[in-house]
Amino acid sequence: MTIVVETIAALRAQVRAWRAEGLKVALVPTMGALHDGHVSLMRAALERADRCVVSIFVNPRQFAPTEDLDKYPRQLALDLDRLEKAGVHLAFTPGVEEVYPQGFATSISVGGPSAGLETDFRPAFFDGVATVVGKLFIQSEPDLAVFGEKDYQQLCVVKKLVQDLNLPLEIVGSPTIRDSEGLAMSSRNAYLSAQELEIARQLNKILLKAASALEGGADEAVTMTAARQDVLEAGFDTVDYVAARQSETLAPWQRDTDGRVLVAARLGKTRLIDNVEISAS
Repeated sequence: MTIVVETIAALRAQVRAWRAEGLKVALVPTMGALHDGHVSLMRAALERADRCVVSIFVNPRQFAPTEDLDKYPRQLALDLDRLEKAGVHLAFTPGVEEVYPQGFATSISVGGPSAGLETDFRPAFFDGVATVVGKLFIQSEPDLAVFGEKDYQQLCVVKKLVQDLNLPLEIVGSPTIRDSEGLAMSSRNAYLSAQELEIARQLNKILLKAASALEGGADEAVTMTAARQDVLEAGFDTVDYVAARQSETLAPWQRDTDGRVLVAARLGKTRLIDNVEISAS
């Protein structure tokens, strides 16, 4: 049975009891509205640790005033049922006041891989992510934490946070889970109409085409321009970015190095992100 706790004190007490028994603890941070992609993170955690903790917290600090905080899907009862079926040992479901009590005045800012891409369009996003993730790491004291590669820039930012602050845990990146047509699993997919869903399923195909072109020696600028046009012609309303970056640092991509093609595009009221690997071999 999944233990459900709402306070930091209860979370710490349970995790410390497990660690006193010599058990290895993994954390999977989420904002709820769980889908198969989240479950894959839990499986990765359970493969590497004796106990799995999943946090469910819709973090207001990573939403801009114009974004969908109030509309973000919340389905705690369904999420807890999914955690139970996945074999998760503990769910941490704090309220906003538990995470950000009155007078809270601290923010964590990570440079390096946070520069550009998402930050160009959501300036406060990674400060909000780094702050809540940093707090979760301190609160739960895990041996490792699992993040999905779909949010690739976020994964790089979290790795940099842990490295720079010498936090004693391992960050594990888990491969993106996709539907049968290649669309990356996302809680925001629930916003898509049937027609929009068909358009969204073209995104991964366009990225794979661009990555293949780069691996074959195509000019980067020409390839990225073509990919942007392909996204628009597929039916997306706008493209925030299509870019090639180095895998570890997210610095500009250099030929014959491992990289990623990353995209953010808007379809109706929904903003989708995705990425695929550029292989150096």
